[in-house]
Amino acid sequence: MSIATPPDTPLRGISDDAVAARPPADRIHDDAHAIETAQRLAAEIVREASTRDRERRLPLAELDLFSGSGLWGITVPRAYGGAQVALTTLGEVVKIVAQADPSVGQLPKNHFHALDIVRLAGSEAQRRKFFDAALAGKRIGHAAAERNTKTALESATRLTLQGGKLRLNGQKFYSTGALFADWIAVLAVDDDGRYVQVFVERRQPGLHITDDWSGFGQRTTASGTLTLEEVEVDPQHVVSIQSAFERPTLAGPISQYLHAQIDTGIARAALADTIEFVTTRSRPWADSGIARASDDPYVIRDVGDLQIRLLATEALLEKVANRLEGLPPTLDDEQVALASVEVAAAKVLSTELVLQATNKLFELSGTRSVLSEYNLDRHWRNARTHTLHDPVRWKYHVVGNYVLNQVNPPRHGYI
Repeated sequence: MSIATPPDTPLRGISDDAVAARPPADRIHDDAHAIETAQRLAAEIVREASTRDRERRLPLAELDLFSGSGLWGITVPRAYGGAQVALTTLGEVVKIVAQADPSVGQLPKNHFHALDIVRLAGSEAQRRKFFDAALAGKRIGHAAAERNTKTALESATRLTLQGGKLRLNGQKFYSTGALFADWIAVLAVDDDGRYVQVFVERRQPGLHITDDWSGFGQRTTASGTLTLEEVEVDPQHVVSIQSAFERPTLAGPISQYLHAQIDTGIARAALADTIEFVTTRSRPWADSGIARASDDPYVIRDVGDLQIRLLATEALLEKVANRLEGLPPTLDDEQVALASVEVAAAKVLSTELVLQATNKLFELSGTRSVLSEYNLDRHWRNARTHTLHDPVRWKYHVVGNYVLNQVNPPRHGYI
């Protein structure tokens, strides 16, 4: 699956007419409305999630439902017409959708992060433009990571002033959501050596998307290659992402919090499928002397353990979100450091939970569960792929170094 698509060629299954025909999004009124909408949306998205994964069929109709629901605008501040839902609500929405289909659930995470950067570092005109776009159901894709830089935090993509015009050149990989986007938030370095977030329309001349994501998990995120060749940029579409991290803000902790909620959603789905399989298809072990696999004391113990770990992870995520919500608008270094450490701890729990839940699914369900007709391996593939975003071993380091040596973690989107 590798389709190079210059901007004047319709993307696979995505036409300009279809994008133009998308109706305006509904407007979410409050937190309860957001949760109710997410639950209704998830009931639709889950129907063919396994089939989409098996066939690598892009979730185009599902994303249009998602956009039309109004959920992509729920972080927009009330002053700009949005619901400005609580962080706990945002996390629950992401988790609900990720449980139904984590590929779909991952896509708005970077959209919300891009909007957060606009809120923190954008001008008033930029806030109005991109907040209005989000409320209308427009989607913001992501293009930050590159293959050939020394570390994941570096960017070789450059925004330069040439002949009085800004030009963007570079290549991105793991550009999650770019294929489905109306706008793409591109991480680049400007002429002053500062990191900026550049908003580029998906059909901008010089922007090329290659649908070459071949990962065994998160198969339908279309997280492939984006190439930028002399893309002309409106100065009003450039936001200093560096300034959002130079001063103490919650941009990094909130981004990581949403990653943890995606993993927790996958764990929820894996545990639900474990329970369904054990109670309807699995056979008891011959030496157990019981009639039903669900009466096996070892299976009962392990399902109980997973449920406890799920509850503990969700409780910590809720505690962290409430703490972040309670912080003042202007923050100091220590407040952000503690927030980063607590989110890192939650990310450790969510990572270990989802990997254990997706492994135990097969151990408890038995050999029949590995048959391709059930496609239950998608849970492990999705979990293993998504949990690689930010190495959990460094979450342990962040927590340990803070507690032991009083060293604050670095400020960036990966902590």
